[in-house]
Amino acid sequence: MSEHLSRDIASGSDPRHPARRALRRARAWVDGHPYLLFAYRLGVGLLGTVIVVIGIILIPLPGPGWLIVFLGLAVLGTEFASARRLGGVLKQIVTRVWAWWRSRRDRPVAG
Repeated sequence: MSEHLSRDIASGSDPRHPARRALRRARAWVDGHPYLLFAYRLGVGLLGTVIVVIGIILIPLPGPGWLIVFLGLAVLGTEFASARRLGGVLKQIVTRVWAWWRSRRDRPVAG
């Protein structure tokens, strides 16, 4: 990974980043309004579910199907702990399958 990219990633994950501070302020404001909080959670749930369903439809097709599924789980994971856990489990499974596939692909063919 290049030095510039590493620096950009580190600055984006800094809690003092202006965008993160703005998002925290907006979330604190939403938390203070119960009806708005319900609508917000409902919107996040619907958006995340739609993204996951689109990703599942795209998995057998060429393209970023799994990436879209993980994006939808990340959206859901911002509000729902179960989606965050499921995303972690799926990431482990995909990582293991990918490692198995690479080891199988790189193995010399006998015969």
